[in-house]
Amino acid sequence: MNSSDLAFFLAAARHGGIGRAAAALNTVQSNVTARIRALEAEIGEALFTRHSRGVRLTPAGERLMPYALRVGQLLAEAREAVRDDGTDPSGALRIGSLETTAALRLPSILAAFARACPRVDLHVETGTSEALIGKVLDGDLAAAFVVGPVAHAALVAEPMVEEELVLVTAPWQGPPRWLSPSPDATPAAEQAKLIVFRTGCSYRRRFEALIATAGVVEVRHLEFGTLDGIIGCVAAGVGISLLPRAVVEPARAAGRIATHALPAGSARAVTVLVRRRDAHVPAGLVRLTDCARSAMSPASRDAA
Repeated sequence: MNSSDLAFFLAAARHGGIGRAAAALNTVQSNVTARIRALEAEIGEALFTRHSRGVRLTPAGERLMPYALRVGQLLAEAREAVRDDGTDPSGALRIGSLETTAALRLPSILAAFARACPRVDLHVETGTSEALIGKVLDGDLAAAFVVGPVAHAALVAEPMVEEELVLVTAPWQGPPRWLSPSPDATPAAEQAKLIVFRTGCSYRRRFEALIATAGVVEVRHLEFGTLDGIIGCVAAGVGISLLPRAVVEPARAAGRIATHALPAGSARAVTVLVRRRDAHVPAGLVRLTDCARSAMSPASRDAA
């Protein structure tokens, strides 16, 4: 079994067909077929079943898949490590970020990084903490900004910034009664939908835990994939949300929304930068981390 045979196996699995794999590898179908048959003969198991539209993995092929992926990732990391002398970062760097962090914190970080590493092609993918952590573990992302704490033996998590979380409502709504016993508390806010990011969002989990602790049983959700969508619906009175204060402050200052303090135990969330412990850390990621530390330091936040 060698890495070339595994590359042919991966191409057929990813594209679902020998012809499509051959096109992706810029070779002929007979070459792909021969390499896969040689791999099957060596292993002693069929890796694909053939059907009218292409191929699909057998149970043995599914068991081989994660190892083939890891071999490919290790070879790519090895090439990167050999070429990376740390003096002049270049090439592609893929990172992930929460939507809120991308909106609030990343612009200044990326501006500093672009000045420091003009030859690096940076790709930023937004998503939930759960999804981004999975992509870092799979090797699809070099690192990601997510909500901590993150306790995983395969990951290094460096705290970057602590955010204050607040409940966000329409400007004419007071806090819901489960949050505040004050006369300003409103039944309307209590019965409103929870406007949240997709499942896997750490802020969403905290919001749901806060609601459950307050004894609220019947909860309706409205999911959005963007921060602007959430703030817009809250401003229109469609529902309420839980977000970092710094993210929603411009909308509050403009009179579009109102914010309400949370109990002390629920009001803080730490953004961490996670990366794989066993992976090579490219010079570009080292520089990006330095830029993030500088931009997210207490002194930088106070100056802003």
